[in-house]
Amino acid sequence: MADKPYVCEYCKTGYSREKTLAVHMCQPKRRALQKGERRVQLGMYAFNQFYKLSAGAKKNKTYEEFCKSAYYNAFVKFGSFVSNVKPLYPEKYVDYVVTSGVKLDHWCREEMYEKYATELIKKEGVETALERSVNTMVEWSEDKSAPWNHYFAHVSLNRAVWHIKDGKISPWLLLNCRSGKEMLSKLNDEQLELIYNIINPQHWSMRFKRQVTDVALAKNVAKESNL
Repeated sequence: MADKPYVCEYCKTGYSREKTLAVHMCQPKRRALQKGERRVQLGMYAFNQFYKLSAGAKKNKTYEEFCKSAYYNAFVKFGSFVSNVKPLYPEKYVDYVVTSGVKLDHWCREEMYEKYATELIKKEGVETALERSVNTMVEWSEDKSAPWNHYFAHVSLNRAVWHIKDGKISPWLLLNCRSGKEMLSKLNDEQLELIYNIINPQHWSMRFKRQVTDVALAKNVAKESNL
């Protein structure tokens, strides 16, 4: 229209002044501008995995198709959850959730991630578990300006519980070094209950008996690191 020459390219609404168009923010424009945000990218990845794994889609949907989906907000919310939680092997976690049969609205529940993490921690190999544990300890040391191998002796017990529960510190290291076992002995009943499924003594006792070479590797890493 002649009296409204400034038209939004996203919603096609016309405005008489250029400044009004510049500050205008419709839903399509907002979503277009959010494209580069990590939570949106993770949401779109989950969106595409959902259609591939659950609906048999052969190719990825475009960002424009994602923006127009009635499920855009729910997937972006899940993307925010993944971004905040920083799950072990994020792509695997997305696939786990997508194929779980759980409703989309429930994907951001902590118990979903706890179940995934517990299953994964009990199955993963010793080398990746040790590497992630050491990296977590190094991050802690940089935050606290302390030697990384002082982690078990000086980390706050609540933080340690959180790291163990999230799989950041693996039983492969925790249960195969002196300082790790000493730290465990300091936990109260409530803290032990929170991580019981992760450090399940029966599971790890059987696994350590079966994988003697891997236990030797974990103990050697602990010894060389003075843990």
